[in-house]
Amino acid sequence: MKLRLAALAVLTLAPCLSARAQAGLAEPVPASRSVSILSLDDAFARVAAVHPDLRLFGARQQGLRAEREQALLPPAWRAGVDIENVLGTGEAGGLRSAEATLSLASVFERGGKLDARRALADRRIDALAVEREARRLDLLADTARRYLALIAARAQRRLAEADIEQRRRTVAAARQRLRAGASPESVLLTAQAALARAELERDRAVQRTVAARQHLAALWGERDPAFDVAGDDPLLLPRIEDATSLAALLQRTPELAQFADEQRVREARLQLARSEASPDLDWSVGLRRLQATGDVGLVAGVSLPLGARQRAQPAIRAAEAELATLEIAREAQGLALYSTLVDAHARYGLAQLEVARLRDDVLPKLASAEAAAERAYRAGAISYLEWAQLQSERTAMRRQQLDVALDAQRALIELQRLTGQPLVVAAAPNAQGQTP
Repeated sequence: MKLRLAALAVLTLAPCLSARAQAGLAEPVPASRSVSILSLDDAFARVAAVHPDLRLFGARQQGLRAEREQALLPPAWRAGVDIENVLGTGEAGGLRSAEATLSLASVFERGGKLDARRALADRRIDALAVEREARRLDLLADTARRYLALIAARAQRRLAEADIEQRRRTVAAARQRLRAGASPESVLLTAQAALARAELERDRAVQRTVAARQHLAALWGERDPAFDVAGDDPLLLPRIEDATSLAALLQRTPELAQFADEQRVREARLQLARSEASPDLDWSVGLRRLQATGDVGLVAGVSLPLGARQRAQPAIRAAEAELATLEIAREAQGLALYSTLVDAHARYGLAQLEVARLRDDVLPKLASAEAAAERAYRAGAISYLEWAQLQSERTAMRRQQLDVALDAQRALIELQRLTGQPLVVAAAPNAQGQTP
């Protein structure tokens, strides 16, 4: 089934969140606890195995199968005994004129009602499978977002540690100039305050990492997680198909596939409603014994309700109306999905461009400027504020680059959720100099 294959492939963020562990980046844990490496595929497997939203579909499927079995049951047979002319007066007194009838009766269904019930039950079971796949993709997307949040927290910690390192150099230089009498103590205190702020940002990143790990583990019910995640630099953004090519994949997305299954369900309901226009035939057959003579005779009867076609018309019209509105709803959903896809694709493209520009142009120049400012400050050519301003600008640009890259990763997850396909283009190295 194409949908199941798509569900297995979706959200495979190999270029962005690969299976290589980043040694030395894990948060400290007690020595008595072992730390396992959790890949994105491992997280997917845990969620698929234990999440209650998916296990719920198993119980619902059992219920629908039981309803199907009930729908396939033919009309019940009825056995009956009728006794007439007893305990009356005159000739009918006592049991002298009694007549006893033993009968067997049932209903002969007309209009294909059994086939209509079977079709409706089958369509409901099929629709449940598609609904489960759609929910599964939503959970995989949520898992990928939480996994990305954990990687983002670690990247933010690395940025904070890099900022701390440069602030320490500033403090050391300010202390050296203070001892030489070339700088007032206020400069040293200002540098130490900047270092303290950088350390605070690192501590906040550590706490965000702990919270992100717990948030991810909550998807499979783990209360005290002790794992580290595998992942590459989130700044690596793979090349993807253009928006027009991705829009063509929307026709196979589970959100639209659900409409196709719902259409089959409503068509089956319409057929069942139409079958009610053909009245069922009640029949009975039996034996009657006459007490007075001891004779036995065959009795039979049939009955047919009148006006069945008129009574069925309101249900038929209602089923036809539901079927007609479904196409309008599908069109509206298609437009909404396309709008979301175009927006996510544009966000990804813009973020990809900004990340590359910051990496290739802005950050190298800021790094060179910051290094030159350090040399100039140590030589007494510029003030501390000029050096510190360049340090802050460089750190701010690195954080901006990370934020933009994370927004691109979230847009990529959304694109994969919408299309149900891995979107990485396996081609030559892209504009960022990486091979997806």
